Amino acid sequence: MRTARTAVAVLATIALAAGCSSSGGKDSQDKASDSGGGKAVGTPRLKIAMITHAGEGDTFWDIVQSGAKQAAAKDNVQFLYSNDKEAKGQAELVQAAIDKKVDGIVVTLAKPEAMKDVLAKARKAGIPVVSINSGAEYSKQFGALVHFGQDESVAGEAVGEELNKRGLKKAVCVIHEQGNVSLEQRCAGVKKTFKGSLENLGVDGTNAPSSQSSIEAKLQATKGIDAVVTLGAPIAAVAVKAKDDAGSKAEIATFDLNAEVVRRLKAKEVDFAVDQQPYLQGYEAIDELWLYRTNGNVIGGGKTVFTGPALVTEKDVPQLEKYTARGTR
Repeated sequence: MRTARTAVAVLATIALAAGCSSSGGKDSQDKASDSGGGKAVGTPRLKIAMITHAGEGDTFWDIVQSGAKQAAAKDNVQFLYSNDKEAKGQAELVQAAIDKKVDGIVVTLAKPEAMKDVLAKARKAGIPVVSINSGAEYSKQFGALVHFGQDESVAGEAVGEELNKRGLKKAVCVIHEQGNVSLEQRCAGVKKTFKGSLENLGVDGTNAPSSQSSIEAKLQATKGIDAVVTLGAPIAAVAVKAKDDAGSKAEIATFDLNAEVVRRLKAKEVDFAVDQQPYLQGYEAIDELWLYRTNGNVIGGGKTVFTGPALVTEKDVPQLEKYTARGTR
């Protein structure tokens, strides 16, 4: 955890320095467009593609893109974003980026085996790859320069320890995307340190009414649940509604932030959240590929660079509100 916090502090300093430089800052942010642009460095124009496993309506990826676009504006990069929640579709999008002869690829490894062959093709084509968010343990194996994200197991363990501090005894961990290795690692981490009992519950994260019904039914059918752990910010809001409709007094904890979660932290409807700083993941991924292409640099020496976890509660709301309002936390 100390290592993670140190790495985050270093990266935050890097990002701040970039924001205050003559080629970044507010002027660059104000002029940035979806494809980069704005006041940029004097290096040659690059084209970088980011392909994620994001599902429909997941605001986490809006924050990732916000960071990526800001770095693209600074680095004179044309930023291309695409996503597909299905592993096969994501692999096809990576292949499309290879066919476009992009200068770099940013990819998530939520379902790693589906990405192995296509990333080998990227390496063969001489296209550097950076991984973010999920599948850190596969990043180096698949030839990525570096991985930006949090250790999902460590993050889960931190949640389990926090549940213990709160005296909770019976929890349900809501997995909103089946087969996503990172989500499974989060729940496993919670189970490792939580002294009470924990059960996983699978829901369809792209269908909010269905997810709400599933959580509500679980709370009604299983007596004594005093904690619901969700693994994404949009599902946290769903869990709050399910809790209310079920007449439950369970505490709600969630991974990841958005403006809605911060609002619910303030209202004490969500008790605490795990922040892995998605803005930083997007920003550093683009910046790394620019640094590699223009100066041969690899941040972190090729090892995973941690952007989290950090636990936040209602005490952190005043600082977080101004950042979530502009879509950077």
